[in-house]
Amino acid sequence: MHTALSAPFVDTRAADLTWTLAAPHLPALLTRTARVAGYRIVLRVLGASHQVELAEGGPGGAGWLLTETVACLPGAAGGLPDRARPAVAGLASYTFTSSVAVPERAAFTDRVERLRAAVERDPRGVVASFPGDPHAITALLPEALAPGRVRWRTWHAYPQTRELVTTTTTCERPLPGHRSGKDV
Repeated sequence: MHTALSAPFVDTRAADLTWTLAAPHLPALLTRTARVAGYRIVLRVLGASHQVELAEGGPGGAGWLLTETVACLPGAAGGLPDRARPAVAGLASYTFTSSVAVPERAAFTDRVERLRAAVERDPRGVVASFPGDPHAITALLPEALAPGRVRWRTWHAYPQTRELVTTTTTCERPLPGHRSGKDV
């Protein structure tokens, strides 16, 4: 799904972004809910950033397991971790990775166009483009890896700096009869 937004993007470069599992529910410009690998996932596009809310996927959902935010947050220093693996209650594992690429102009344009087309083809994907440049996009794509194991990838494209931020998150629920979190 592609949506052209009328709101300008807020973040201006990759270094403005921060990652957290502790941010409150923020106002979204675009929201999409998907059921993937037994989870309910809400993909939320903010002003060139995102929130992903993850819940058990049964009828009515069992409550939120986590809310991941990658955004420019007031009072928070920018900078994304290359990798984070915090313990998350209700999950056997949670892994977040990020990278920033700064390709030449033609390569940036090509990568963003290919990325947009690939995410638009997937019925669970979300692509939001911002006014002023067709390559100013935020894209989110969830996918099932196995029952109880889900991954979502996100891309934030900043044409003014030619930065393409890619994040990948993988979550897995514990096996029946096993405790989640750290081993005791």
